[in-house]
Amino acid sequence: MTPIKSPKKLIEVALPLDDINAACAIEKQPFTKKHPRSMHIWWARRPQAAARAVIFAQMVNDPGYQQGNGFKYGVNKQEAAKKREKLFNILRELVKWENTNNEVVLNQARAAILESWREICTLNKDHPDAAELFNPDKLPGFHDPFAGGGALPLEAQRLGLESYASDLNPVAVTINKAMIEIPPKFAGREPVGPEVLNDKKSKKKSTKDAFEDWSGSKGLAEDVRRYGNWIRDEAQKRIGHLYPKVLVTEAMVAERPDLAPYLGEELTVTAWLWARTVKSPSPAFSHVDVPLASTFILSSKAGKEAYVEPVVEGDSFYFVVKQGKGSPELKDGTVSRKGGICLISKSPMEFKYLRAEAKAGRFGRRLMVVVAEGKSGRVYLSPNVVQEQIANSVDAPEFVSPNICHWPGRTNVVEYGMTRFDQLFTTRQLVALTTFSELVGEAIARCREDALTAGMADDGIGLDAGGTGATAYAQAVGVYLGLATSRWGDLSNSLTSWNNTNQNIRALFARQAIPMSWDFAELNPYGAIAPWLSAVDSSVNTFVNLATNSSGFVIQADAQTQTVSVNKVISSDPPYYDNIGYADLSDFFYVWLRKSLRPIFPGLYATMAVPKAEELVATPYRHGSKAGAEAFFLDGMGKAIHQLAEQAHPAFPVTIYYAFKQSETKVEGTSSAGWETFLQAVIDAGFAISGTWPLRTEREGRTIGLGSNALASSVVLVCNKRAANADSISRRQFIRELNRVLPEALDEMTQGSIDAQGISQSAVAPVDLSQAIIGPGMGIFSKYAAVLEADGSKMSVKTALQLINRFLAEDDFDHDTQFCLHWFEQQGWRVGKFGEADVLARAKGTSVAGLQEAGVISSGQGEVQLLKWTELPTDWAPERDNRTPVWEGLHQLIRILNSEGASGAGAMLGRLSDKSDAIRSLAYRLYTLCERKGWAQEARAYNELVTAWDAIQSAMATSGQVGESYSLDL
Repeated sequence: MTPIKSPKKLIEVALPLDDINAACAIEKQPFTKKHPRSMHIWWARRPQAAARAVIFAQMVNDPGYQQGNGFKYGVNKQEAAKKREKLFNILRELVKWENTNNEVVLNQARAAILESWREICTLNKDHPDAAELFNPDKLPGFHDPFAGGGALPLEAQRLGLESYASDLNPVAVTINKAMIEIPPKFAGREPVGPEVLNDKKSKKKSTKDAFEDWSGSKGLAEDVRRYGNWIRDEAQKRIGHLYPKVLVTEAMVAERPDLAPYLGEELTVTAWLWARTVKSPSPAFSHVDVPLASTFILSSKAGKEAYVEPVVEGDSFYFVVKQGKGSPELKDGTVSRKGGICLISKSPMEFKYLRAEAKAGRFGRRLMVVVAEGKSGRVYLSPNVVQEQIANSVDAPEFVSPNICHWPGRTNVVEYGMTRFDQLFTTRQLVALTTFSELVGEAIARCREDALTAGMADDGIGLDAGGTGATAYAQAVGVYLGLATSRWGDLSNSLTSWNNTNQNIRALFARQAIPMSWDFAELNPYGAIAPWLSAVDSSVNTFVNLATNSSGFVIQADAQTQTVSVNKVISSDPPYYDNIGYADLSDFFYVWLRKSLRPIFPGLYATMAVPKAEELVATPYRHGSKAGAEAFFLDGMGKAIHQLAEQAHPAFPVTIYYAFKQSETKVEGTSSAGWETFLQAVIDAGFAISGTWPLRTEREGRTIGLGSNALASSVVLVCNKRAANADSISRRQFIRELNRVLPEALDEMTQGSIDAQGISQSAVAPVDLSQAIIGPGMGIFSKYAAVLEADGSKMSVKTALQLINRFLAEDDFDHDTQFCLHWFEQQGWRVGKFGEADVLARAKGTSVAGLQEAGVISSGQGEVQLLKWTELPTDWAPERDNRTPVWEGLHQLIRILNSEGASGAGAMLGRLSDKSDAIRSLAYRLYTLCERKGWAQEARAYNELVTAWDAIQSAMATSGQVGESYSLDL
């Protein structure tokens, strides 16, 4: 077989991680508007910035000198650094959220990709399969076999690649069709629907005005908005009576003077706050339904505090809304994590009792508060009989619902008798969602007629069959309206809760679970808080950040058997072991999408529920045990990744994301069952891992808490197919190769690149080092057919990871620092015995007296203790110190950084320039040690020093304190 000549890609050599991570952090903030994620919920989406960066970097050739497989490529180190920096600059601009659709930036990236591709084509022009694999005028297609929320296929499309997405889950398939398949198909078309009257967003000029801009998917988006408005108005006619306004009477004003401005007015209700009820466990009050409420506080906003007070009268109670903070106990409600308490008898109610009552069908509900919209915000009103009666008198619609698969800890509602999805909604909510879903079909019919009237041709072929005429266009509009209704269901169910901080509603899927909620907020689809039309508007707003420059194709396919990947560039974000039950959770949306979209996609929505048997998630309840679930995951993921190894375009590495949701960082290193199982699957599938890049793909503060396994939220594995004739090596040879390769790799990671001023840039932060070092380590392990233990058995991935992680502890420092490092590992900042310190000091080639002279310990009365940086002398001058351990220099820098900032630390580093590298290495080492031991405060100090290192070195360069060896050291 003729080998492929393909240079290493940028992602196999270097990335500007700081810039990518910063862009991901910005993109993940709630204030980032018009994001594609707003179209519909999907769990654990990768940021668009990360997807864009990874795909670009895996397609662009690294400019460094390379040879092998009969070809030579690239330039010397100095020239390569300059060219690499140009690619970095493209990447830095490419990942910025504001440049998502900046055609100047995108065209630079597309040009760089095309240039690299043509270089590859030239290198392989004589290859026997050149006609099939290496067409210089057409980029290879892209494929993600675990497409999920569609971030990766969308960014490949934006970068100019023909994009293919597949997933087993129908909800994911529909989302991807809406994101990458439909917009290019109907790009540039004018809207056909009648303009919305009295709508500020409507255009005053005719839709046929020659100056109107309907480029890209703007016309399609406008029609989604127009027919969304029609559905809203039509539903109002049919179900508007179910959402009565509330009249402010004189009696109400007499009790609440703050309501005087509204006397005689009918206020629109925006939400009803309900508390579930259960029979009192007290025999004396067993006939009474008592409330289950997590809190009685309605608003904790300063100046607008409000609460609901439960008033008990004998064996009954009622709720009264009052202004102010209320008593402290109101905050706790009647249910906490410890259980419940009967409002009337004060008897405790264990969860066991609550679950039993719920399963027996004895849970009820009671209206606590009516939330109306006033002139300047929310108006909280006490419940009244009319409002409660109307809500309770709604007839339930016909609704066929699948059962909720019970995954303990993920679908806790099942423990409370909610075993079907229809039971997650009030009857009024079911009526509303059913009405909106059914109106989608009517809107499609109207859109088709309007399209024909507007002169759009019709081939009579539906969207699913590849049609592009009026029929398919109308169905395309219907897809977005169906997604909007499904998305609104996340806000309109009986498990949402009231956020008394910002006086808004918390959606059900704030996390990847269906948890129990004791009290809940029921929205008015025509109210001020998240009305149904807001879901349509969210969908419409995302169109601006979709791509229409290249075609997209989406199919439902099992990743274990799909053949879409043949000769395509592959980047994928597979399921993460047992972190998220995608299929179980997405049934919540599937039931509504099926009601709206089954006529459009009959094959996709043929079943009653989402396919689950083949889903690649290690689900213990589905596979009998943890061992069974792990075996299923390993086997299935192995088959899926094997498909990628066999089918991927041979000129490009495959990139695979893995999220450290379950990471355990122990003394022996970074590991978890999911991570080890996943790596094993990748290696067994025939891949060699040539890199691991830690990316921060979640909001900082959510996953980067130093006290709780502070790890990069995602690691991108760079994989190439392992040579068919790969050798096996012994454990001893493996360790020898680790010792040869990892020092240089570690140095590169901790030093970063060098800019034009000679300043270190983009080093891997300590918090990410244990993941990053896995790349070169696993690169050695995975390139061989096997690493053999002394008994001839194959070394496991777990053992390899332990050996790789152990390398982080093998730094070489001066004798005093070695003592401090090992004493700190044993004692931290605690006091220890002199005898133990004396033995350790002798072993490390130093003495307790010498350590005391060096100023790193205090010793006396048979005790020894390391000095904290806060205890070090403030007048310290290293040039006057005859004994300056790296340990002392590091902790003096931390002290100065905290007191004087980067400028002061930079001036001091200039006086310690001969120890610069060692100080930095020690900071990494100590961060890793503290993080594994759970010493959050200490870990933060070391991480902050390294994070500020660039600024410190910049200050050092301008302070005039730079020592002779500075430039040489770097």
